Amino acid sequence: MNRRNFILTSSAALAAASLHAADEARLTDCHVYLGANPFRKLGAENRDEFIQALGKRGVTDAWAGSFEGLLRRDVAAVNRSLAQACQGTMLRPCGTINPTLPDWQEDVRRCTEDHGMRIIRLHPNYHAYDLKTPAFRELLALSAKHRLLIQLVVQMEDERTQNPVVRVAPVDLQPLPGILQEIKDARVMLLNANSAMLLRHVQTCPNLWLDFAMIEGVGGVENLLKTWPQDRLVFGSYAPVFYWESARLKLQESALSPAQSAAVHWQNATALLT
Repeated sequence: MNRRNFILTSSAALAAASLHAADEARLTDCHVYLGANPFRKLGAENRDEFIQALGKRGVTDAWAGSFEGLLRRDVAAVNRSLAQACQGTMLRPCGTINPTLPDWQEDVRRCTEDHGMRIIRLHPNYHAYDLKTPAFRELLALSAKHRLLIQLVVQMEDERTQNPVVRVAPVDLQPLPGILQEIKDARVMLLNANSAMLLRHVQTCPNLWLDFAMIEGVGGVENLLKTWPQDRLVFGSYAPVFYWESARLKLQESALSPAQSAAVHWQNATALLT
């Protein structure tokens, strides 16, 4: 090999290695919360400290919902505050919509037009509606029209650990497959679903994504990917409710291929917003 070819070959290899290293450094956490939890102090009350903690752990992009969206009725104020808190940071705001409130369609408009949000995060159990509610279908259709991703939080925590005065059951996912077959352009991501829920109801939905925050068991992510499509699983830590390191350990204990790892770390999330 002459000098010129050696330099060209070495440069190409170096560039490929640098690109691979840059890809490996990307990490999108699709499931965090910001602000004060209504039931306990968790560590996301101080935005700057929370962002710094995520950055130290290698997170380059985080999708943040607001704890205030669980119980407050002034959804417009919640979303406005969240958008302001996320502006200019690694945090991507996920707007709260409560379709049981009057004029909730205007809240969707504000999220998209006023705040430039691409993601809506729903809490049906805390907002006292189920997936059979006609407004849920209307919301999915509206989200498809605006190319919004819907994040549906199945549960915030196990019922056994909840305050007995405010005990909230998980969302019943049984109606979801039929609804998604009906509204094929809607895109829904389940947050905090466990393996039992997935096996019973939703594995066959082509327009459904999943985070692994509540997928438990040794090699849980590896085992999940034996039946769940690789391109529909994303990294979700559920920080600060869960210790962020638990999400990292779930990946480390699973034998994932480089392609699977890249898909879960950032590729699938990026594709959803392009």
